[in-house]
Amino acid sequence: MLPAVRSYRTVIRHRRWLTAHTFQLEMARPDGFDFIPGQRIHLNVGEIGRDYSLVSSPRDQYLRLCIRHIPRGELTPKLLEIPIGESLRFFGPNGYFLFRASGKQPVFVATGTGIAPFVSMGLTGCRGFTLLHGIRKADERYYADVFQRAAEMYMTCITGPDPGGFESFPGRVTEYVAEALPVGEYDFYLCGRTEMIRDVTRIVDRRFPESRIFIELFF
Repeated sequence: MLPAVRSYRTVIRHRRWLTAHTFQLEMARPDGFDFIPGQRIHLNVGEIGRDYSLVSSPRDQYLRLCIRHIPRGELTPKLLEIPIGESLRFFGPNGYFLFRASGKQPVFVATGTGIAPFVSMGLTGCRGFTLLHGIRKADERYYADVFQRAAEMYMTCITGPDPGGFESFPGRVTEYVAEALPVGEYDFYLCGRTEMIRDVTRIVDRRFPESRIFIELFF
């Protein structure tokens, strides 16, 4: 049974920049709040709200979010202005993007901050998966240490210059799935922008017809 969705009050504890454009927001975990890895919360500042997947483990004392800063956005500038120690309201947990163990090899596919639900899964004991992470630059390898421990195969797909220093694929995650992923039966978990999910779904239907697909859209 999924945890009940409720309204909670939390307090901002810390902000940490992961790159020049992405930050981690750490908040106190309210009493009674529970979630399953892959779920998200709906965070509100006044009347403005947005869903964010949790990058914490359910065992953690704090709740953490991985947030792409949109300078002219409605919400992220406000999240950067709120002083440490101020309270926020959120609803949750929400969503059904949960790991479902089966006899098929799990393949996690993400772009940008769509990596968030897979961080929570990796922190909570999910092992043996393939992770494909599409990014533009090497510094966007968010939470690489988690996946280096948890994943059977961790491949960064970079559309920018080859940084060297770690194994990567020169291109998009869609190209990797279409050209480099061995033929087989998989459980695909896709999290990212609509275009990526649409394109990967088409490739899976063509190359991996016996596979299953689970999706989480980041608009």
